[in-house]
Amino acid sequence: MFPGATDEREGTDAAAQSDRDGGANFVVVGAPLDATTTFQPGTRFGPRRIRSFAEPFDDYDHRTDRHFSELGVVDHGDVRAWDDVDAYLEYLTSTLREAVWNDTVPLLLGGEHTVSLAGVRAVEPEVFVCLDAHLDLYDAYDGNPLSHAAVTRRILEDVASVEDVIVLGARTGSEAEWERAAADDVTVVPPEDVGEWTPGDRLADREVYLSVDIDAADPGYAPGTGTTEPFGLEPRELRDVVRTVAPHADGFDVVEVNDRDDGQAAALAAKLVREFVYSHADG
Repeated sequence: MFPGATDEREGTDAAAQSDRDGGANFVVVGAPLDATTTFQPGTRFGPRRIRSFAEPFDDYDHRTDRHFSELGVVDHGDVRAWDDVDAYLEYLTSTLREAVWNDTVPLLLGGEHTVSLAGVRAVEPEVFVCLDAHLDLYDAYDGNPLSHAAVTRRILEDVASVEDVIVLGARTGSEAEWERAAADDVTVVPPEDVGEWTPGDRLADREVYLSVDIDAADPGYAPGTGTTEPFGLEPRELRDVVRTVAPHADGFDVVEVNDRDDGQAAALAAKLVREFVYSHADG
């Protein structure tokens, strides 16, 4: 169970968990999919490690003057993955959609980045904001349109509600991906500009989904991920984006954490989950 959350499996009604100050509700769902990782597998262990490395964090947040345990966070547990990615995503979508219908905010723990497609399908946002080292705009990677390297393309093409995609921290992609990124519905903010990025009014009065691929961080800070890419973001830059977008977001995920380090990636991911919850509740 995510520390500070209530275990839904012990009979807690997620819809009844409310923020003492205003009704913000959150449901943690683990999605340990590890089917298309192209370099270092291990994302199946991501949800477990994120929960584990959240253990040392204080319940109290001085910035917002809030306690995590008082913000109505419920842990649904993991949705066990299997090798039929299409079927798994459908099932995961239905689980997350139930959270949305209960007027709660899904907090999805990956798992490879492909699981973000289920989160976006469930929330049906107008804007998809993503922290990512990679564009993930392949039409198919190794012949697979449901590869983690094609997830942003699938979101653009398969989720009718999505009008805009904002990719923050991208620093690599194929020639075809950069050509797709040049279209009007995609904005790419390179790492050197993320610190100064603000959404302006692009998120105002719109449904928003925020995804954090942990490889957006420089691998010196988060080596436990499948496809490391140097010259990445500082953890504070990821934190500041999460704080900025969270008040607008109706769904959130952090993905691509694996077990190939000593917990650096998982600790960062867990802290970003908490930052999202505090900032959304305070927004």
